[in-house]
Amino acid sequence: MSSSDISILVVDDARFSTTVITKCLQGGSFTNIRHASSAKVAIDFIQKHPVSIVIADWLMPEVDGIEMTRIIRQIDESKNHYTYVIMLTAKDGAEALQHAFNEGVDDFVNKSVMQTQLLPRVFAAERLVNNQNRLLRDNQRLIKANRLLETQQSELRALCTLDSLTGLGNAEFAVNKLTDNLKHCESRGGASCYLLIGLNDTQQLETTLPDRILNELIEGISRRIKGLVRPLDEVCRISKYQFAVITHQPDIQLCEGKSFKRVKDAINHRAFKSSMGFHALSVDMSIASASLDHGLPGAKTLIKMADSLLEKANKTQRIESAVYAVDDIRTT
Repeated sequence: MSSSDISILVVDDARFSTTVITKCLQGGSFTNIRHASSAKVAIDFIQKHPVSIVIADWLMPEVDGIEMTRIIRQIDESKNHYTYVIMLTAKDGAEALQHAFNEGVDDFVNKSVMQTQLLPRVFAAERLVNNQNRLLRDNQRLIKANRLLETQQSELRALCTLDSLTGLGNAEFAVNKLTDNLKHCESRGGASCYLLIGLNDTQQLETTLPDRILNELIEGISRRIKGLVRPLDEVCRISKYQFAVITHQPDIQLCEGKSFKRVKDAINHRAFKSSMGFHALSVDMSIASASLDHGLPGAKTLIKMADSLLEKANKTQRIESAVYAVDDIRTT
């Protein structure tokens, strides 16, 4: 039994369902329970008072549970916080559930088994969200410590491999990690993939937005990219408006643009929240990859390939990708 005062927000337009859910949670000794009669009310509350777990009905008037989850994820990005979302639904179709997972839902409980399944899922969510938010806080402390280090010890800046704004690795870090990745390919096989992401319209952004807001947006982009890739993939901020993802794939075919289209779409099609409101941003992407079958270059060669491809992507509006080969470059 839990005795936690972890914050839980129950979102349901049906009073009877809210009562059932609350009694179930109280049976697990959860005490910090709040209620919202609609997704809009829930969003307003979360803006002011971040919560750890949201339990929401999928089908609600005006704003449904999926749209609410999208907005919660944007709020989380702006506040360096993670909210665990459990969706209550009568839906059984795998396609519908997969769609909801892709939009940021963490777990589902079917309404027909809610009274037996909800409490164990909330216990698991409590552990997961506590660990996740602890990691976010620790990372934020590291970022602050790194900023202080750069302020006090300017002579160490050139040696520092962390970006002071985002806590990600910088360009030097990216070269080192890509070198390690290529060595891994040489010994274990598979493919080394270098994904380059460049922010568009940067001059207009610098003209219209204060530096403080630009920094908030850059932090938001970094968090979104980290949330879209695998835990072992390395995300780096290699220049003011460019990010890189270094990943090892079991097959070179997984390094094509279609494998990472969701990353581009998630940045271009979902606004970013700052203290001045929401901002629509767009990026271009390129992919340079290599495998032992085609020959392995040095890290800087692969990075140079991605740079060239990004210029092309800016013109074509496509994710441009190419595979390194000893004699030529094979475009994919």
